[in-house]
Amino acid sequence: MAAISKRKVTWTTATGELRTAVKWRARYVDPLGNRYGRNFERKRDAQIWLDEQTSKVVTGTHVAPHLARTTINEWCDVWLSGYRTRKPSTVRQAEVHIKRIKAGLGRYALADVRPSQVRSWCASLKAEGLADSTIYALHARLAQLYTDAVIDGLVVRSPCSRRTAPAGGRQRIFVASTEQVWAMYDAMPAHLRVVILLGGFLGMRVAEVCAARIEDLDLIRGVWTPTHQYPDQELKTSCSRTPVAFPPALALELSAWLAESAPLRNDAPWIVVNEWGEQVAPWTLQRAVRSARKKVGTVPDTFRFHDLRHYFASMLIESGADVKKVQAAMRHASAKTTLDTYSHLWPDSDEAIRAAGEKVFQTRIASRKSKVQFDDRPG
Repeated sequence: MAAISKRKVTWTTATGELRTAVKWRARYVDPLGNRYGRNFERKRDAQIWLDEQTSKVVTGTHVAPHLARTTINEWCDVWLSGYRTRKPSTVRQAEVHIKRIKAGLGRYALADVRPSQVRSWCASLKAEGLADSTIYALHARLAQLYTDAVIDGLVVRSPCSRRTAPAGGRQRIFVASTEQVWAMYDAMPAHLRVVILLGGFLGMRVAEVCAARIEDLDLIRGVWTPTHQYPDQELKTSCSRTPVAFPPALALELSAWLAESAPLRNDAPWIVVNEWGEQVAPWTLQRAVRSARKKVGTVPDTFRFHDLRHYFASMLIESGADVKKVQAAMRHASAKTTLDTYSHLWPDSDEAIRAAGEKVFQTRIASRKSKVQFDDRPG
């Protein structure tokens, strides 16, 4: 229902004078039954506004006036309160992103932000010196906020799209040699040497190493079943809990390690413990890796624990494993992630392509020769 009515409006001025004026009141009702109205000096202006609002109601693009004034700051607070049902580490990452988003765009109303402003914001982050991958993650978070705002009816559309998305940045990949891996193993403190085996031959992430339990290892079958990450949180996704097979030689090494470190662990459930038999924190492990890196000398300064995971992937690829097998062992959510990260490690396929084409042509040539010999036989 929409209508325009003529009404008298009376008010008192600051000097106490009583004044009266004629206003045109435009009113309409949204699909939820909420009533909205606005006063205008001229009937024509009231009709234009009313036509705009009723058109939005009909096309499904109507946003309640009080919701349209919601700022990004306000929406971030509401959105984050509902997001706290996620894992604590996931929430902490969202809080870091939202702090940046509020600093750059928080004062604007959700409906006022345009794609050009999003691009300018990303450019300002680049000027601050942030990495491309960080800027890409911040833009993705802003897009997530706007997607949920559209679903909640706060805005009609999101200003974030592929056109405003910055470059994602390439992941820094360093693949250590086998000699460097064993050199790091020898340089690590005795009570932490096993982490090189867990990272380099099982592909464990640093948070998984610190929370890995003895019961997760099946030394007889040679299978590690991931369950937790530091400090004692269950792994987020089903693909991250994919069992990983390991060879008998590694099983013997791990068995010897568990027997040797039993007095230090003192019945602790973790595979890796510190000098006092307590759970090792990720930053402690990273610090030990940096110290060992300096002792080795042949390992670059950029080497980090996660590079052992890259070594594990390269070992699988060199042994002839296909994409799906590497994806399963690395516990990636999709083969695309595996290819985006490690495609350059697979052997060059140019020769295989040439060989396939050559085989077809050789078959054709042999067929022609046999036909000529048949035609040349005396009749």
